[in-house]
Amino acid sequence: MHKQHDAQRKPHKDADVMEENQPQETVAEQPTTELTPEERISQLEEALCAKEQEARDNWDKLLRERADLENYKKRASREKEELLNYGVKSIIEEVLPVVDNLERALEHASEDGLPALVEGIRMTHGMLLTALKKYGVCAVEGTCGTLFDPAFHQAMSQVETADQAPNTIVQEFQKGYLLKERLLRPSMVSVAAPPK
Repeated sequence: MHKQHDAQRKPHKDADVMEENQPQETVAEQPTTELTPEERISQLEEALCAKEQEARDNWDKLLRERADLENYKKRASREKEELLNYGVKSIIEEVLPVVDNLERALEHASEDGLPALVEGIRMTHGMLLTALKKYGVCAVEGTCGTLFDPAFHQAMSQVETADQAPNTIVQEFQKGYLLKERLLRPSMVSVAAPPK
């Protein structure tokens, strides 16, 4: 019987504890003075102005970030295109002296009259030029009698002559090459000068 009485009393104790744990409103937490409608409107207008300024700042920041992203995309695209078009530049610059030496060998071998050797060198030279052409490599036009162009030619000497007009190419010492219209190496030439 005591157990039933205790069981009936127990919920009573828990209810007392719950009442003790519930926050009680104190007089200090209540605002002592209410804002007038004009003060409340002024307060809300200030808050609205602050939020409008924050929204403008965020919009400006978004526009800047978007412009930065567009610039990054354009720059990455340009760099990718540069890499695709001119990524082989360094290896081609290493191959060009081989082409030069093959051309020199052809000049000297033909003088010696070794037809089989000359034909072999000529074929190798042709195959190498064909392979370079596939990558967009072509020789700079700098034949004798054409005008000297400092964008494509490098003057190694001046030759006084009345046979050629001044500032024309008299002799080409080494061919120049372009890679997709970009200069890889200028032609080394001698240029005509008027006689003194």
